[in-house]
Order: sequence, then structure tokens, then C-alpha cells
Amino acid sequence: MIARFAIVVVTLLAAGSAFAQTMTADAARRFVTGKLFGFNCFDGSRGAGRIYGDGSVIGTIQFRGAGAVRSVWLPAGTLRVRGDTYCAALKGMSFEPCFELSRTSDQSFRGTLSGLGIAYCDFTRRVSRANIGMRARSSAPQSLAADPPAAR
Repeated sequence: MIARFAIVVVTLLAAGSAFAQTMTADAARRFVTGKLFGFNCFDGSRGAGRIYGDGSVIGTIQFRGAGAVRSVWLPAGTLRVRGDTYCAALKGMSFEPCFELSRTSDQSFRGTLSGLGIAYCDFTRRVSRANIGMRARSSAPQSLAADPPAAR
């Protein structure tokens, strides 16, 4: 399970689309690190995750779009740069899968398993609650009525 998630997440750092702009490892790191992305993969797997600067990942995945949604944590150093691609160092795997990343819009990218153009995931940036500006909060109960016109 963790190996699949890592492959999906590393795919989060790869891509290939006719309209896509291939990203170098450095450009991918700047585009992805610390941001929350939802993903949908060629096999129906889906989820969301965040990649950190130390190569760790925290997220969720639902394999093949069915069954339970699982929480996954991959430790520091799991994702690493090799040349101009991202690779995943996964315990129990005899090789390190690497990924090509292509930016498909200002908020999305595609990650493709190197050498297997049919194995890909599409990632779209999501705004997490932590990214939403903080508003002053009152301890008083909130009204369900619409805001008065002056407050809008």
C-alpha cells in the first residue's frame, strides 16, 4: 500500500501532456513543495497529499477508486532528485521508480512514470484551511441569517 502511494505521489512530481510544460526537478520542487494537491490516476486511484522539502509526504489515497480511503505518511528522504527527475526510495522495492513532471496549468500538473507513458496521475492544487486568511473570530454564537448589507 505504501509503495503504491509513493508511486502515486512521486508521479505527483512527473507528467506528459500535449499542452504541458515539462518541469525540471528544481521547477517542480518550487511548484509542489508544501502545497496541497488532489490527484486522480489512470487506474482510478485518487486522493490528496502534500510533499515537504525534506522528501516526506503526508496524504490520503483510495486505490482504484474503491474501498477505504487510507491515510499515508512517507518519511523524510522518500522522494529524491536524480538528474532532472524525481524518484521514490521505497523499502521492499528492488528499484527506484522515477517520474517525469509536466505543468498543465498554473494550478495543475501531470506525473508520469518514466518509461511508461500510460501510467500517470493528474494533480490539481487545492486550497487548505491553513491557506485561508485568518478572520477575527468571536466566541459568541454565529447567526445563520445573511450578513446585513453594510457588512458585505
